[in-house]
Amino acid sequence: MLLAADVGGTKTLLGLFKRAPERPPAIEVGEFVTIEYDSLVPMIREFLKAEGVEPRAIAASTFGVAGAVTDQVARLTNVPWLVDAAGIAEAAGLRRVHLLNDLEAMAHSVPVLESSELATLQHGVAQPGGNAAVIAAGTGLGEALLLNVDGRFIPGATEAGHADWGPRTPRDIEMLTALTRIYGRCSNEHIISGPGLVNIFQFTHDAFGSRTLISPAAYLPARTCPGVGTVADPADLPAAISRSALEKRCRMCVESLDLFVAAYGAEAGNLALRTVATAGVYVGGGIAPKILPSLQSGLFLDAFRAKEPLADFVATIPVAVILNAEAGLLGAAVHANAAA
Repeated sequence: MLLAADVGGTKTLLGLFKRAPERPPAIEVGEFVTIEYDSLVPMIREFLKAEGVEPRAIAASTFGVAGAVTDQVARLTNVPWLVDAAGIAEAAGLRRVHLLNDLEAMAHSVPVLESSELATLQHGVAQPGGNAAVIAAGTGLGEALLLNVDGRFIPGATEAGHADWGPRTPRDIEMLTALTRIYGRCSNEHIISGPGLVNIFQFTHDAFGSRTLISPAAYLPARTCPGVGTVADPADLPAAISRSALEKRCRMCVESLDLFVAAYGAEAGNLALRTVATAGVYVGGGIAPKILPSLQSGLFLDAFRAKEPLADFVATIPVAVILNAEAGLLGAAVHANAAA
């Protein structure tokens, strides 16, 4: 039996899997609110106890975590946790415990995803011997490489979500100026993430500083944006903005989502160039499937392809949205399967 986890800034998935030649099938999956726990260990104990599984029955465990992993230790970016593989193994009674960056874990799922778990944005011409890449916006922004070595993908982690965001248009430059006043610098994650969409929303509504709810960004009252209305929980704002835009309730919300999608496409194109991802770019995370109509509208691909003098090159790269909401968990299980 295998234990896998996808530890995100908002939620954590824990899963038990059977060993298999390629894609391990899930036995049971549990969902937890990450910040309700002091660490990963009590969450693991609770999950295994609920499933009646003894730690010694687990052949290998792999945990994808939203942060940089160094020597099997990670300090999570958006959660006040220090995650230590050796410490987890000792405290939870597990063997063969491995930590991966969450996007590196998701990258492990790419070779085993089925066509029904993907929505094609650009067919392109896949090169079997080429590299691939994964980009995923959610609570934060993650990117990972899939380097092709002798016909086999080798996933690699990055922290590219925290690299500097590059504006491409006069409107982008205005937005950069506004966000730089707040953050000091503007990273990719300040734009291409759930909180990033809220930043864009406040920029288009000229609402920074109206009432603090998401530090240092500010909540916009319903009277200013009837499309969004009253949102009690800050975590619900990105979804409310997206709904308003998709249903065209508010022109400023429409612009917000358009700016978000274009920035997402541009950074996906940057990743394609950096990786020479001729085998494909995969767009994961929780946001992409929810705004699929916007991603299919042309804005994403227009920005993805606007890479002169290599516009023709990136137009040949396959691009697909990962529809499987548990791709990160599956990828962690794939890694555990190989490590067992």
